[in-house]
Amino acid sequence: MRDPLFVVGGLVLLTVAADRFVMGAARLSTALRVSAVIVGAVVIGFGTSAPELLVTCLATLQGSQDLAFGNVVGSNTANVLLILGVSALLRPLRVSGPTLRRELPLMVLAVALLAAVTLEGRVTTRDAVVLLVAAAVFVWLIVHTALRDRQSAAALEAEVAEYEAGNVTVSSSLLLAVAGLVGTLGGAQLLVLGATGLARTLGVTEAVIGLTIVAVGTSLPELVTAVAAARRDEPDLVIGNVLGSNIFNSLPVAGLAGLLDTVQLHSSFTRSLFIMVAACAVLAALLGLRGRIGRPGGAVLVAMFAVATWLTV
Repeated sequence: MRDPLFVVGGLVLLTVAADRFVMGAARLSTALRVSAVIVGAVVIGFGTSAPELLVTCLATLQGSQDLAFGNVVGSNTANVLLILGVSALLRPLRVSGPTLRRELPLMVLAVALLAAVTLEGRVTTRDAVVLLVAAAVFVWLIVHTALRDRQSAAALEAEVAEYEAGNVTVSSSLLLAVAGLVGTLGGAQLLVLGATGLARTLGVTEAVIGLTIVAVGTSLPELVTAVAAARRDEPDLVIGNVLGSNIFNSLPVAGLAGLLDTVQLHSSFTRSLFIMVAACAVLAALLGLRGRIGRPGGAVLVAMFAVATWLTV
């Protein structure tokens, strides 16, 4: 009974604390007069992936590599199939030119690179360094492009504006960021403890728990943000957040986990990697060919998520 409570409690704490962490970090950066473009692309980008990052790193340090990389691969799949699928069912998503030109190709490359380095069933220190170097290059490209493209910069500035508030001080923002980070760490630890215990209780591998329960759970902040943005008819924010999350999951999150320890992956990951790549390929086809995801496309994505979950379990 304890393990399910740890999982649920960890997910709730992760979701709430991660949002406070992002808010505090964004306000702190703004108070320190950091460019809104950099805050939007880097601070908020990394911050929204904090649940995946901390869960993956903690699981790796505790010897649960299958849980760690199951979270990365499963989150990427859930972001595309579940989050975009549900959002498109609520309101058709039409994406603008900058997102197609900048973030979609980078997401495809990031996922392809992750699949390439994990296909042999392990992630070495060299693989991790490659992922981290690619992450640095991708962040530079995103910031560089946004600084040159007024429409891209405006989108990032609008995202930052959602976290701003009047009379914000450096000390209050720092306190909020630290409290959010501590809460996120606590939630991640609870989730890892509960997930590993649940795997033992159910008699399934940690990879299965990571690919399903943990992956969907750590994607909850993105789901909440996406549903709210879809209702406000902000399709670029919905798709941009998912693409950005997949880039950060595939490169810095997976890279840091591989740097902490050489990761040996369960044989079931081959199928899961194929599902992740297939999901991203379908998304690229929908956006590249049509520039939109309508309700029929959303239904297809949700159906694919159901099939993917069934194949994983």
